[in-house]
Amino acid sequence: MSADAHRTVPLPELHEPQTLCLPGGRLDPAAIGWSRRHLHRTNLPRTPLAWGRNKRWEYWGITTPAHVIGLTISSLDYAGVHQFFVLDRATGAQIERGALAPFARGVSLPDSLPPFTARARGRGYSLEFVDEGVGGTARLRATLGELEIDATVRLQGDALAVVVPWSETRYQYTVKAPAQPVTGTLTVAGVRHDFGDDSFAVLDRGRGRWPYSMQWNWGAGSGVAHGRTIGLQVGGRWTAGTGSTENAVMVDGVAEYLPDELAWEYDREAPEQPWRVSGERVDATLTPFGVRRARTNALVIDSDTRQAFGVWHGFALRESGEKVVLDGIVGWAEDVQNRW
Repeated sequence: MSADAHRTVPLPELHEPQTLCLPGGRLDPAAIGWSRRHLHRTNLPRTPLAWGRNKRWEYWGITTPAHVIGLTISSLDYAGVHQFFVLDRATGAQIERGALAPFARGVSLPDSLPPFTARARGRGYSLEFVDEGVGGTARLRATLGELEIDATVRLQGDALAVVVPWSETRYQYTVKAPAQPVTGTLTVAGVRHDFGDDSFAVLDRGRGRWPYSMQWNWGAGSGVAHGRTIGLQVGGRWTAGTGSTENAVMVDGVAEYLPDELAWEYDREAPEQPWRVSGERVDATLTPFGVRRARTNALVIDSDTRQAFGVWHGFALRESGEKVVLDGIVGWAEDVQNRW
């Protein structure tokens, strides 16, 4: 599968706190832009006509030398959908546990600026992410089935926060923060695993009003290459035609926003094969060491995910022309088809 890359107009960089919506729930034009940290108060409308289109989530992906871990708290208005995923890198074994909360009962996903706590609690599960904001930590604690985690992320450097405007009434605010150092423990069926060195966390924060049907690509990578801490953040399809992208490279905590749409080349039916992402300033290939296939079909929710975990190789170019080598950073690339 491939898509043609094309040039987009660079977004303005925002520096001051901003409200996402106008009083009636339409997107505030002044909110459109990107920033290096969470600056938007996502005051999503709570009127009956808006109900069901509001989507809020906090996702943390963690890579350690031994495991890949995914943690999700989400509210779709009519349901809370939560997930705890673990891939054992040595054996390839996967465990995924989920919880569905009707009408998002027991879910708290604040629309304010950090610090805040995101929480989901119900019978047999508990997830809690305490975000103190840049310069602090994020404490991630979750129990779901036989899986348990207690991790501390050191929040440092830039993120990529961007507003994606499909229309005045459909828009998304996303915050992506790769290459955040993390320590902690994962417990699987009573067996404790301490995180090793070179463990990193990636934040995916989302608040917005979505169309019912949407497809997207997302890729992220974190690690140390040539003595520098590198974070890679790339996306595709869902931002096309909006004037926004969610593409950036972070070098020792400093974000370089990449305003061009990228081409994605991969085989959705064989996601264990390499995934290539390329454009004017990026040429990166993920070689997978594991693949996750997930399908959800629950009344109005229909989601089909192909996600490859692996090692990135390639480069990104900074605006100065400096080549940032990505070789050896660890992460993932995904193809998601969603109706929600």
